[in-house]
Order: sequence, then C-alpha cells, then structure tokens
Amino acid sequence: MNLALLLERAARDHPHAPALAWGKTVLHDHAHLLKQVSAMAAGMRALGLQPGDRVGLVMRNHPAYWESLLAIWHAGLVAVPIHSQLHPKELAYIFDDAGTPLVLAHPKTLSDCEQGAALSHRVRHVVDIDGTAYLRMAQAPAMPLAPRAAHDLAWLFYTSGTTGRPKGVMLSHHNLTAMCQHYFADVDGIEAQDCIIHAAPMSHGSGLYSLPHLARGACNVIPESGGFDAQELFDLGAHWQGISMFAAPTMLKRLVEAPSDDPFPGLKTIIYGGGPMYVADIEAALARFGPRFVQIYGQGESPMTITVSSKAMHRDVNHPRHALRLASVGRPFEGLQVQVLDDEDRPVPVDEIGEVCVRGEVVMQGYWENTAASDQALRNGWLHTGDMGSLDEEGFLTLKDRSKDLIISGGSNIYPREVEEVLLLHPSVSEVSVVGRTHPEWGEEVVAFVVLRPPARVSESQTLHQLDAHCLSNLARFKRPKQYLVVDQLPKNETGKVLKTELRKLLHV
Repeated sequence: MNLALLLERAARDHPHAPALAWGKTVLHDHAHLLKQVSAMAAGMRALGLQPGDRVGLVMRNHPAYWESLLAIWHAGLVAVPIHSQLHPKELAYIFDDAGTPLVLAHPKTLSDCEQGAALSHRVRHVVDIDGTAYLRMAQAPAMPLAPRAAHDLAWLFYTSGTTGRPKGVMLSHHNLTAMCQHYFADVDGIEAQDCIIHAAPMSHGSGLYSLPHLARGACNVIPESGGFDAQELFDLGAHWQGISMFAAPTMLKRLVEAPSDDPFPGLKTIIYGGGPMYVADIEAALARFGPRFVQIYGQGESPMTITVSSKAMHRDVNHPRHALRLASVGRPFEGLQVQVLDDEDRPVPVDEIGEVCVRGEVVMQGYWENTAASDQALRNGWLHTGDMGSLDEEGFLTLKDRSKDLIISGGSNIYPREVEEVLLLHPSVSEVSVVGRTHPEWGEEVVAFVVLRPPARVSESQTLHQLDAHCLSNLARFKRPKQYLVVDQLPKNETGKVLKTELRKLLHV
C-alpha cells in the first residue's frame, strides 16, 4: 500500500497531464515525473539506505521537495519533514531522534543543516538539492516500487509538547490514504485539470494536500518565490485553472488586504486552518472572493482531519446561526468520531467545555520511540488533542483554549516550554514564563515574563538585549519573544504552578 502507487496510477491514467510546475512553467508530466522519482529512489538506496530508514527534508517550497518526497516513498523510506527555519541545534536533535542518515537541504537551509549534522551522531549525507550530488542521485538507473504494508511508517512529523522536546508523530501509508479519502468526502472534489498552489510550507499541511491532488492526476504548482506573495498568487491565478491552496489565517488576511483588483479567475478553493480565524476576517474574505472557502481543524497527530466547515456552510449566510458557525471549526469529518471529554474521559454536556478528543483511521500510530507520551495521548482509544472546546446541539465544535498553552503565530506552532528552557539557560534569568499575545496580523506573538537575578536589574535594558541575542543563538527566529517584560515575581497558585491566566491579564492592563 505504498503511497507512491498514487504516482504510478496518475502516470498510467494521465501520462501527459501537468504533474509539477515551477510558477507557470511545467517541469514534469506524470509519466516523466515517475521516471525521475524512480531514478531518485534508486539513488537514495545507492547511498546505503534500506526500507524503513528515515530521510530528513529541510527545505523551503521547491519542486525538488515534491520529487524527493515521492522518491522517498518509492524507495520504501520514511519522510521526515522539518521546518525550514529551525536552529541548527534544533535540527540536530531531530536528526538524532529520528535517526536520519540522509538529509536533503534547500540552498538557503544548507548551512544550518550542515551545522546540525555536525552536532548529530546519525547523519551520513547532507545533499544540496541544487548540487551535483542531487543530480547524480536523480540519474541513477530506475528501480521498481518498493512494497510497503498499510501500517508501515510513511511520514514522521515532529511536533513539540509540554515536555519542551519535539516528538515524532508516526503516520503510516494507511493514515495518509485515509486523509485523502476524507478530503474527497468533505473538503473538495478534484479533477485532472485542477491544481494546488503551495504558498504555505510543504513540510506541513500544504504538502499533505499534495496527495489527494496526485490521486486525481492534478498538478502541484510551486510559486517561484517559494512561499507566500499575494501579487504572485494573483498572477498565477490568471494562468492556472481549478486552483486550490491551503492558507493559514495570516496568509488569508494578507491576500484579502492586498491592493490588487485582480479577481483571481482561476481560484476554486481556499482551505484555511492552522490557527484561530476571526469572524470579521473570514467575512471580509467571503466578501472579497465569494464562497470558495473550506475551514479544517486538525493537528499533526490527526493530519488535516478532525472537523471541517464546508463551502455550503460558508455560503449559507441566511442561516440564523451563521455567525456562530463561522466562529466554530465545523463538524467532524465523515467517518471520524469527535467528543469533548472531561478530566476522567467522560463526555461533557452540549455547550460545556472539555478536551477535544478524536478517533478514526487517520489518527497517528503514536510518537516515535516515546511509549509514555503515546500512551498518554492515545489513552482509552481516543487521541487527546490538548485543545479545549465545546460541541453545540448541531455538532459544531468551537475551540476555547489550548490546555498545552500552544502559541500559533503565522500558522506555525510555538510551544512556550521550549522558549522558557532556552531563557533559563541564561545566567541573568531566575524565572520565566512565556505566553501568547493577540496580534492583528500573525494571530499571536510570543511574550516572555522574566524575573531577573539582582545583578542584572542594574542594567536591565542591556540584559534584555542579551536575552534576545541568546534566544537567536538557540531558537528559530519565529520562536523568539517579541517582548520581554520584567516582573518582580511570577503569579503562582498554592502548589507553585505559574498562573499564565494572570500573566495574560497583565498584557491587557
């Protein structure tokens, strides 16, 4: 049940249809892409990799990402998609934890990958996708598709938790096949003449949505910028037809507010998710582009699939609960069970708040080599998401808060514990607590409350500058606090737990 079978079928059914494009330029039809992928797969195996070995992908969006991902699966290997902005120390941890003998790097991430590999004990090869080693790999004699079982590992996605260390979410070939079926059932239909434009990172949801498009013989289009640029998207929207794209709320807001009068003629569907969407913002998007929107709520442990708000729901403006529906994250996907449970894993009444839990074929197998975390997250047969929410009488889920204090900024997850642990390494910091503050463009931004040791209080401004430099030396830039607030003490309860709710109140004083 190898996912790379999707390419073999597309090459059989739509051999000459565009399969991969760089902006407006078609690089491969499906028949040619299959030849490229089967050669690259052989090139990877020639480096000594065996079925089940993990391959790190540290790239900005690029055609080589899609070629490499399919080649990894064709060779019977496991893809480890990694955020392209991570610090070398963070990369090294993932390289070691996942055990990645091969890392494929974008030129703009190559230096960080090489530094991370130097700190790692597991990496044997770092390959620049613009280098000769990559070209040689793509010129190897083609190999046949490696057989894989349905529950063999396909995608190992690293997501942090309250422990402060990233955890590898294990997704099988079957999990991602089920995700595709959920897409067809509840998100959108796809035709061979359609395409998906990847303006959001392919290491996350946008890359996963490549799969249902491949399954229908549609084209994957990578913007030449390698990311989100509103005017570039309008330009591509006049060239391609049947366009779908995944957008974080920040991206959608920027697209709506772009000065262009372009009507985006090729646009079919924008799927949004990955963070809180304000009702005013989606209403503005509907006014700008019409009812072309689908909202999804998912997480790495249940990829792109927990609840969905359909185009029909967005279009039904005369429904008496339309505003409340827009404020929700929709209803459960077909075939998934979603419940809101209390602390003893009992269902709570309608409209009461509890932890959002889900079960179904798309739910992860567990966390890589972390039995304790797996047992905790998957207890009693349910994936415990850590998100707090309520279900109304119509089955619409509304998220209320995150029990794990997750911060989502620009669609990227930031876990406070990671930032806190780095700040506590600085000798001037006695205590620290990190929270998210609402930001009109990014959704949330990171704020650190710090208790300084007495000597540091004498030169407070200089110390805060040092803390900022310290964070930049140990964390990805997007995780760095945007403000450091010095306090005499952190508010705590009787057991010594920091009351982050009280800290958030201080942000609005």
